[in-house]
Amino acid sequence: MAMIGIDVSKDKLDCFWLKDAERGTGKSKVFKNTTSEFPVLVQWLVAQTGEPVGQLHVVMEATGVYHEALAYALHAAGTQVSVVNPAWVRDYAKGLGVRTKTDKQDSVVLARLGAREPLRLWQPEPTEIRTLKALLARYEAVKRDHRRELNRLEKAEITQVSEIVVESIRTLLTELKKEQDRLEKRIRQHIDQHPHLKHDRRLLESIPGIGPVVSALMLAVLRSRAFSSAGQCAAFLGLVPVQHESGSSVRGPARLSKAGDATVRAKLYMAAVVAIQHNPDIQRHYQRMLKNGKSKMAALGAAMRKLVHICFGVLKHQKTYQARSATASCA
Repeated sequence: MAMIGIDVSKDKLDCFWLKDAERGTGKSKVFKNTTSEFPVLVQWLVAQTGEPVGQLHVVMEATGVYHEALAYALHAAGTQVSVVNPAWVRDYAKGLGVRTKTDKQDSVVLARLGAREPLRLWQPEPTEIRTLKALLARYEAVKRDHRRELNRLEKAEITQVSEIVVESIRTLLTELKKEQDRLEKRIRQHIDQHPHLKHDRRLLESIPGIGPVVSALMLAVLRSRAFSSAGQCAAFLGLVPVQHESGSSVRGPARLSKAGDATVRAKLYMAAVVAIQHNPDIQRHYQRMLKNGKSKMAALGAAMRKLVHICFGVLKHQKTYQARSATASCA
């Protein structure tokens, strides 16, 4: 198995083949980060390593959107791909004693990481989930623009600026609201066009506290990758508590790791607030945390985590939600 590290940036790909893992030596080359260059990169790797495409293992960091096209192209070509958390790579580099940070050095670290650590192989998201995530992201972006314009309108009316400016803001608000409604409708249609997504959304919305917006978001999260457990999904969303202790004197309160998508956490926060009032399982869990001396924010974080566990459970078992007081819960 040939191990390759690729540091991905907007314009270029720094590629390093780790020829000798013990000595950390190998060959490097820089390619353009364009779709036309991807086959050239694969051909170079095959020629240099002497290995078939299926024996190439490429390790790269998750770099926003810049790594996605390469990951899809390499996977389609038959290459094994691992996409790792940048924070993990930074910590690993420190452990190796690497002090300099260059694109070439980063590719070397990625290859050495792949040679020494068991990495999960990356799998492309189903096309319908990728489309759903793009629609949801666009919907949230339009909502943010709408809120910004509302703030501008309020400021303009208070300061009594030109009526022309106020009219411009109101015109844009109207158009943004239309686009928001159109995207909301398009998201519903997209889910309805795929029977398995429509069925899963119905299961999620059987959970008190989970409405149309959160169900679509959780559907995109839970079906985007193969989570082995509900806890793994909660960790992915940044909902696991992290302790802060050092010796006997420093004992900070546990806080959520917040390692995942902040937008999803914000929606889950509101869903948990509703669930505390209307979902018996969440309500009992929240009250138990308070009785155990936890703060309201800590208890609310636990409610968010419990809600994710229930969402995972109903999809895993393909059963509608039923509170534990009535029968065994799916979670």
